Amino acid sequence: MSDSLTRLIDEAALRRTADVYAQGADQKDKELWVSVLASDCRIEGPGFVTEGREATLQSIDALGAMFRATFHRVHNQTVMIEGDGASGETYCTADHLLNDKDQLLRWTIRYHDEWRREEDGWRFTKRRLELLWEEMVPVTVRL
Repeated sequence: MSDSLTRLIDEAALRRTADVYAQGADQKDKELWVSVLASDCRIEGPGFVTEGREATLQSIDALGAMFRATFHRVHNQTVMIEGDGASGETYCTADHLLNDKDQLLRWTIRYHDEWRREEDGWRFTKRRLELLWEEMVPVTVRL
């Protein structure tokens, strides 16, 4: 296989990790996160740090308690691949439907990501959530 084709396959696989991570958050599906998080992952964001996959999985429970629903959209992603490691940035918009009001807390996010290629594919080893801005948006809930 050519180097160019290998790179395209790796880039698609890395993008998929971000998509699956977002889907796991929205569906509160820990198995989806297990499929894309390394056992020694570190996730950082405003006011929180989790170390290790098991600790990180508890974030799904926290999301479920804090919000009625979430909806993450993954946008552009840039990656640098070096052997079995990769780093890059992933842009995301995350809507969080508040429990007690018909309002969304919308975050505009830049993730600073690191990955490792493991036997069964690429996995996040580190995600640092940089919150660029947030806004409150009134909504009509149809759930």
